[in-house]
Amino acid sequence: MFKLIWNLLALIGLAIVAGLITVMVQHGDGLSNLRDFDEKAPQVYMELAKTLLATGNAAEATIWKVPVDDGLSVQDVEDTLRFVANEHNIKNVGELPLSTQVEAMTGETQRFLKIYMFCNPLTAAQMVAYSDAFSAYLPCRVSLVEDSDGKLWLYTLNMDMMIHGGKTLPDDLKAEANSVKDTILDIINRGAHGEF
Repeated sequence: MFKLIWNLLALIGLAIVAGLITVMVQHGDGLSNLRDFDEKAPQVYMELAKTLLATGNAAEATIWKVPVDDGLSVQDVEDTLRFVANEHNIKNVGELPLSTQVEAMTGETQRFLKIYMFCNPLTAAQMVAYSDAFSAYLPCRVSLVEDSDGKLWLYTLNMDMMIHGGKTLPDDLKAEANSVKDTILDIINRGAHGEF
């Protein structure tokens, strides 16, 4: 039995080495770009991989979520989200009441689901000036979701991959992106606790 396990591990190791050699040969030029990546990129991708392996859910690996304190109503959370956004001078540029819309279309009661969209237009313009692809991340979205047990949660996109997952951003843009990240985290963390 021990020999079988030993041989199996040796085969797995050989397959990994062969895979790495293949990647190096086929993508050698592209791999040289790794030296220009942000210093936090390995940590960002390790966290992503760890969550993906634990949950088997790619979406779960790319978000932050915070449970809403028991006893807080949807209105309590919404009021706090709007207050904190206003405090940080980030614009509430839209709200999408999905559960209400689905109820109107189907006539069936839905668990609560609403998406709030926040944006700092000046930062958004800087991000798109750097790369048009960043437009897909705009505006910053926060979702208030009632799970199947009736518990409320706040979700938002994990911005670390956007900020640190590739080549190092220019210093001014990186500082601005981190400021927006801190603002969104403050919005969801205070929203989850009803902290004005």
